[in-house]
Amino acid sequence: MNRLVAIVGPTAVGKSQLALHLAQTFHGEIVSADSRQVYRYMNIGTAKPSPEELSLVRHHLIDIANPDEDFSLAQYQHLVTQAITDIGQRHKLPILVGGSGLYVWAVLEGWQVPSVPPDLEFRRRLEDKAAKMGVERLYQEMVRADPIAAQQIDPRNVRRVIRALEVLKHIDAPLSRRKQALPYPTFIIGLTIDRTELYRQVDSRVDEMVRRGLVEEVKKLMAMGYDLSLPAMSGIGYRQIGQYLRGEMTLEAAVEQIKTESHRLVRHQYNWFRLKDDRIRWFEEKAKSEITAIVNKFRGAEQSGLHQTTGCRE
Repeated sequence: MNRLVAIVGPTAVGKSQLALHLAQTFHGEIVSADSRQVYRYMNIGTAKPSPEELSLVRHHLIDIANPDEDFSLAQYQHLVTQAITDIGQRHKLPILVGGSGLYVWAVLEGWQVPSVPPDLEFRRRLEDKAAKMGVERLYQEMVRADPIAAQQIDPRNVRRVIRALEVLKHIDAPLSRRKQALPYPTFIIGLTIDRTELYRQVDSRVDEMVRRGLVEEVKKLMAMGYDLSLPAMSGIGYRQIGQYLRGEMTLEAAVEQIKTESHRLVRHQYNWFRLKDDRIRWFEEKAKSEITAIVNKFRGAEQSGLHQTTGCRE
């Protein structure tokens, strides 16, 4: 029987290193659940695995779209299903890892996301409404249409709100009710640490990204014609450095804003992955030996006694 291990939690907590360790230990392959790492040329700002890490373990769903291409949740779900099935058929252990809650739960809860093509005129009308009345008005439309799904969307993310309304326009049931139990057992590992220490690690990572060439990476992307208005370029780090390059703020101010937005992201991620969610087995990163032993038990036991998700999230 195929089995899936998932590693979730906030940014900079150590998910990728744990995934590498488990993949090497159990002959596994890593499946990314990061909404930014799908884009090519965006390496430093998305904390993409290094060439050395990519050579150690096979990774899936990284570098599969250009920054100016539309990439939807439905596309991700189609590709991730193919990847997990392929890994299992080759008798490897698929390890889903990432902090993008929308992508993670779409997989683990078996969301049935329809493939709805972009409706540019519909988007333009909603963008105009958001500009005139504020994105909160649009978000309230989402709340009325599908209150459960609305809880999983950042009300300030106008693009995500518009896309959700665009999809709801074309389906006959709320997204929150379109779920299907997964056909294989799943073990969800959550990584967490003290919030103050996590913020320190986030800030250290941001400083390291700048030292490694984040400014040069954004400059190159802009020179290639990728505008800051693109969804891919609106992510934390790229937007602020782009504003610095356009002379709209100092580099020091841009870096501080990246840190502030990253702290906000951490809080949002803990809304996606709640410490009281009994489907997630929470650990600190230093518990690597304990995690390894538990994954080994889950991987080899037919009736392990461990909590296994059913694909349903209330």
